[in-house]
Amino acid sequence: MTSSSTAREFSPGLLVQGFEPPLSLQDFKLIAFDMDSTLINIECVDEIADAAGRKAEVAAITEAAMRGEITDYKDSLRRRVALLKGVPLAHLEQVYAQRLRLNPGAAELVAACQRAGLKTLLVSGGFTFFTDRVRARLRLDYTRSNVLQVQGGALTGSMVDQPWGDIVDGAEKRRMLLQTCQQLGISPSQSIAVGDGANDLPMMAEAGLSVAYHAKPAVRAQAMLAINAGGLDRVLEVVR
Repeated sequence: MTSSSTAREFSPGLLVQGFEPPLSLQDFKLIAFDMDSTLINIECVDEIADAAGRKAEVAAITEAAMRGEITDYKDSLRRRVALLKGVPLAHLEQVYAQRLRLNPGAAELVAACQRAGLKTLLVSGGFTFFTDRVRARLRLDYTRSNVLQVQGGALTGSMVDQPWGDIVDGAEKRRMLLQTCQQLGISPSQSIAVGDGANDLPMMAEAGLSVAYHAKPAVRAQAMLAINAGGLDRVLEVVR
């Protein structure tokens, strides 16, 4: 990572720092994506909260966490999930069907990376209810996210512990990126990490190319490539 003072505009809405474009896609073996507000257009937890009449309250916590103003991401997520108690699973289905869309250029970027032989990883502080569907839709190779606890067809307000741990936060995103690189027998410098929030910074710091997509100011400042206008496929303007 480099200082934001060295950033320059490569083309309108596309800032680069710490490297000289173009890079070759063939030099990378893995691309890791955040999901909410990166691969997709919404913050799922905020939209689920809408059913409980608590969207404004939950969204305020989400925004503060993504900006890095709340340093304990796990605590912030537990607080938000607790406010979802009683929301029926049918509402999550509705969020997926009616509100969730892939962000512009997401499918195109994923497809280009897959054609070039890169493995794909979705690592999210969101929930398996959505990541499993996005993974299938884009034919992604790996995913890690959180499991919402359900009883009687409704959310309990808690999450389910998993064999690897409890909650995907920034440290877990970093660990999953490094673990996947090790599994593939590659260096982290052969990976690309794409995100928008403060909890993406740990994995972005490990990657050979870090990409901020319509991101919070702190994330834009530290990313090697910041897409501030246009779709995710703008990565392909500098990595060909």
